[in-house]
Amino acid sequence: MRKEFRHMFRDRRTLTTLFAIPIVQLILLGYAANTNVEHLATAVLDLDRSAQSRDLIATYQASNYFDIVIYPADRQALGRLIDRGEVRTGIVIPPGFGTALTRRERPAIEFIIDGSDPAIANTAFASAQSVGQAFSLQVLTELLHSDRQEQPGVDVRPRVWYNPEMRSANYMVPGLVGIILQMLSMMTTALAIVREREQGTMEQLIVTPVRPVEMILGKVTPYALIVFINTCAVLVLAVLWFQVPIHGSVTLLLFLIAFAMISSLALGLLISTIAHTQQEAMMLTYFFFLPSIFLAGYIFPLEAMPAPLEFVSQFVPLRYLLTIIRSVVLKGVGLDMLWREVIILGLFSVGILTLATVRFRKRLE
Repeated sequence: MRKEFRHMFRDRRTLTTLFAIPIVQLILLGYAANTNVEHLATAVLDLDRSAQSRDLIATYQASNYFDIVIYPADRQALGRLIDRGEVRTGIVIPPGFGTALTRRERPAIEFIIDGSDPAIANTAFASAQSVGQAFSLQVLTELLHSDRQEQPGVDVRPRVWYNPEMRSANYMVPGLVGIILQMLSMMTTALAIVREREQGTMEQLIVTPVRPVEMILGKVTPYALIVFINTCAVLVLAVLWFQVPIHGSVTLLLFLIAFAMISSLALGLLISTIAHTQQEAMMLTYFFFLPSIFLAGYIFPLEAMPAPLEFVSQFVPLRYLLTIIRSVVLKGVGLDMLWREVIILGLFSVGILTLATVRFRKRLE
């Protein structure tokens, strides 16, 4: 272990990279992984040019979902704007719109959405409808000269728990902590052992009286310590930079993160028994890691997955790590609510560590 620490501190470039990677990743991905779609560039073809049409346009502009950036002359110009990607949405207000509203009719407007990006299209679709309904209610209130609160109907008052502002950073950044933790654990462990073999110093270690278990602990412990320090730094950055509140116990969170690191380190050890070179170890790490991101529910909700993929995701340790981190950070729950995930992660750790140790011993023999 002492040798590994000395080797690590002598290689200043690698040490700096180890500390810099999680910080840079969190800052870049924390901003990039933003699912809040706002300020969509919108073109308006107003064929009515009435006070009512201007009120409708102002309502969409004030919603923050749509930025009215241009008023094309005709439909062909509007189509070209969407084709070139200069605007994402287009509103077409027909002639007679204001007159129809005055007559208490229900005039239709066209809301054209660029569907090439389904995520943006879905948000634009829902926002267009909600803003239109709000405008309709406002018109109805004015025509009936009545208070909105006195109108009959169902008054739905949604309440959002745990993330009332529905900030995507509050959901995505804690997930990033788990992803950075697992990637660094796997990569550093796998590379450290494979590098020893590539440099031909593994044979020197084998002839020493050190037992295989002691050798593994000596190689893994320094990197586990570095990864844990990195995880703490990333958590501090998430709180101070991205303003993500931690509602649960910080001590419990750090303990569970340290516990989850065992399975990640075991995966790295398993990779080191398969790979022969550092390049192979790097490729295998990405081979295991990339599918884990998609199957763990970091980007896409598990409930939206097809049944076979949802079944496969149950064998991905990252899924349970993300559940633990998000539950403690967002919901503030304790161990009594997370015992199932902890037990499953423990079983994964024992199984992967046993398999990796057996393979490692065979490689030494």
